Amino acid sequence: MDRPTRIEPGPGQESVWDYPRPPRIEATDALVRVVHADHLVAETRAALRVLETSQPPGYYLPIADVDTSVLAASATHTWCEWKGGASYVDLVVPGAPRVADAAWRYLEPSPGFAAIADHLAFYPQRVDACFVDDEQVQANEGDFYGGWITSKVVGPFKGGPGTWGW
Repeated sequence: MDRPTRIEPGPGQESVWDYPRPPRIEATDALVRVVHADHLVAETRAALRVLETSQPPGYYLPIADVDTSVLAASATHTWCEWKGGASYVDLVVPGAPRVADAAWRYLEPSPGFAAIADHLAFYPQRVDACFVDDEQVQANEGDFYGGWITSKVVGPFKGGPGTWGW
């Protein structure tokens, strides 16, 4: 499949087609929050963004800023060619249905990605809301990538039907 046409970013925006391969890790001091079933699951100003060509940024939140009392280990494991082996956690907020594989983490990331150890990345499509500063993010299409789309990033974004060959 041919590479899609890059959307030209406007002032204050960035294109996911300018992100590198392999991915780059970038610190952000934006206020990053995850909310599910009216419960504040996570809140931090110390998130890391993982930026990879064609994908919306993945936000990795320090485990110290996550309410771990609402997390339960999942049996799911996946492999990333860049970051290594990922393990998943379910979200178990009292009074709400269990959310399978709501977040993932790299307990022993590959060399070059050690900064994301002790961090969790949440799928915005599996929780009620994720925010960067006060903007609610949109999830990228599909159920594999957990990118966070804000008004500051433009695509097109990998993840939806027909994009696997990008």
